[in-house]
Amino acid sequence: MQAKASSADRIREKKKIFLAREAKIVKAALELLISENIDRVTVSKIASKAGIGKGTVYKHFLTKNEILVRIMLDYEQSISTRLAEGLEEAKKGDPGAVSKAYFESRLARPQLDRLVQKLEDRLVDAEDIESQLAEVSRIRRSHEDALDTMITKLIGDGILEDVPSHYHSLSCWALAQGAVELYFNRTLGDIEDTEALMGFITSIGVTMGNRGQYHQAGDKQPKSLKK
Repeated sequence: MQAKASSADRIREKKKIFLAREAKIVKAALELLISENIDRVTVSKIASKAGIGKGTVYKHFLTKNEILVRIMLDYEQSISTRLAEGLEEAKKGDPGAVSKAYFESRLARPQLDRLVQKLEDRLVDAEDIESQLAEVSRIRRSHEDALDTMITKLIGDGILEDVPSHYHSLSCWALAQGAVELYFNRTLGDIEDTEALMGFITSIGVTMGNRGQYHQAGDKQPKSLKK
C-alpha cells in the first residue's frame, strides 16, 4: 500500500511541477508579447525569459501558435469566471453586477485585452490550432449567453430599456472597446490617472441602458411623459 501511495504521490508531484512550468512559460510569453512586437517574440526568447531550455518549451507546446492561443484561452476563461461571479451577485439583488464584472474583466488590464485582439487577428486562420480557436469561440458564446440572460431579465423587471437585448450587450462591448482604444490613444496626451479613468468608465457601463435614458431620434421628451 505504501509503495502504491508513494507512486501516486510521485505522479502528482510530477504533474504539479509540469503545470507550474507550463504556467511559467505562458507568463513569460505574455510579458514579452505585451512589451514587444508579436513577430519578434520567438520560442527561444520565451524560453530564455522563463529560464528554461527551448527544448523544454516544446514538451508543453508544439508551436508558438499554441502558446499564443493559450494566452487567449486563459484570458477568455478569466472573463467567464468573473461573469459567473457577477451572475451570482445579481441573483442576490445587485442588477449591475454582471455589467460591472464584464467591464472590470476587460479594463483591469487594457494591455492584455488589446494583445488578445491582436492575437485573434493573427491566428484566425491558423490550421494547427483549430480546436483551441473553436474553444475560444465557445467560451465567448458563453459570455454572450450570460449577458443576454441577465439583460433579458432586467428588461422584464423594468430596469433596462425595453429594446432588443443585443442593443445592450453590443453597447457594453462598444464602450469597453472604446475604453481600451482610449487607453492607448496618445493624440490626447498622457493621461496620468488611467486607472481611475477606467474605473469611471466602468461605473458608466453599469448604469448604461437603464430605463428612462433612451430617447429615439426626434423625441423631444421621454416616452413616459408623452400622452
